[in-house]
Amino acid sequence: MQPPTECRWYFLPQSEWPDDEVVAIGADLEPDTVLYAYAHGMFPMYVDKKSRTLGWWSPLERGVIPLDGFRTTRSLRSSAQQFVCTVNVAFVRVMQECATARTDGNWINQEFIDAYTHLHQLGHAHSVEVWNKKGELVGGLYGIRINGLFAGESMFHRETDASKVALMHLVDLMNLDGMKLLDTQWNTDHLASLGCMSVTRADYLALLATAIEP
Repeated sequence: MQPPTECRWYFLPQSEWPDDEVVAIGADLEPDTVLYAYAHGMFPMYVDKKSRTLGWWSPLERGVIPLDGFRTTRSLRSSAQQFVCTVNVAFVRVMQECATARTDGNWINQEFIDAYTHLHQLGHAHSVEVWNKKGELVGGLYGIRINGLFAGESMFHRETDASKVALMHLVDLMNLDGMKLLDTQWNTDHLASLGCMSVTRADYLALLATAIEP
């Protein structure tokens, strides 16, 4: 797809962004707004959930997983044999599970579920599902794709290693499709154990520009 170059809202150019993780406040979650934001290095999340004040975030240190650097251990490969992975089979359920599984000030409410479901229906948002042998949904992740970029939003697990298996499956699919950039927003100890690294905002924006080229 052609990355969005215009938006109904005015966002400061990247050269004028504040030295802060929140670079804009307001706007909406319409598809063109959200896609424009991702294509320009931002993602939406509430600044204040109670008032539903929408912020557009661009971390000063961005988490990315190099597609040739995902750490797949023997035990993880063994765990993967206990699950079945699918893509875009249960997008809404994955979002709902991510919403209920988070314990760190969850921001995924119905407004976000509706907005990203609309993006999914338009072919821009995707999910990876992990099912156990009983046919139960036990893990998954979702995010936005723009050409060679996959911007991961959230993931969950109900059984050991299920979210890791979802991420491993995503990396395999991205490599098969010749994609370039897996964005995790922030780095964490958990993600770092899988090969995630932190890059500066400037370096991320350079990687992004290359990844979203048609």
